[in-house]
Amino acid sequence: MGSSRILLVDDDVELCQLLQEYLEGHGLDVSMIHQGEPILDMADLEASYDLICLDIMMPGISGLTLLPAIRAKSNIPVIMVTGRGDDIDRVVGLEMGADDYIAKPCNPRELLARINAVLRRIERPSPVQQNTSPSNNKSPTTSEPSLEVQGLVLFPGRREALLNNEPLQLTGAEFDILVILMQQQGQVVSKAELTEKVLHRELTRYDRSMDVHVSRVRQKLSTLQPEIEWIKTVRGSGYIFVAVKA
Repeated sequence: MGSSRILLVDDDVELCQLLQEYLEGHGLDVSMIHQGEPILDMADLEASYDLICLDIMMPGISGLTLLPAIRAKSNIPVIMVTGRGDDIDRVVGLEMGADDYIAKPCNPRELLARINAVLRRIERPSPVQQNTSPSNNKSPTTSEPSLEVQGLVLFPGRREALLNNEPLQLTGAEFDILVILMQQQGQVVSKAELTEKVLHRELTRYDRSMDVHVSRVRQKLSTLQPEIEWIKTVRGSGYIFVAVKA
């Protein structure tokens, strides 16, 4: 398998060169562009790159403007690069479909860890696939292990989700969240556990990443089947997959 292809989109040329040198020294294939407009003309991002690091603050088209355009045509993983104090922008970026974020000034080692964590979500089956519940792992059309509840079917091996036979478009983080919650249906799964298993880092104070990812999962499920309450929040504890009539 070849090197993972990373696209850095940032107007800070010096920073991009520093990050490119570090990331390529760790086996990644890194390209750079210093303004957002060229992305709008790229027809098939996933054919060219495996992940995009997208700066929020750029002259011309900002990262927050570009992200919806990227999501409209691709599920390519995106890590948002934000200013140190831009908590609101981080949340907005996640709500728009970013897979993760990192604050400037970027520590190259931390960025590498974030990139590798996101890539692991899409390159391998769900880390908890082997724990699929025997009562839920029968698909009507295939012997491939799956999870099925209330018309929602997940295939961890090929990372595909269907709801009432309609494709459910999920980011890597969203898919793994749903697998973990479905496998522990009716049980509280803590935010710390989800953060460690899905984002591959410890939960820190004021980190709202998991809240936003879970909220997006809820929204996507409710759009296709609004009469079902899928996930409950247990304040101070975590989340429960319930899948009951609202």
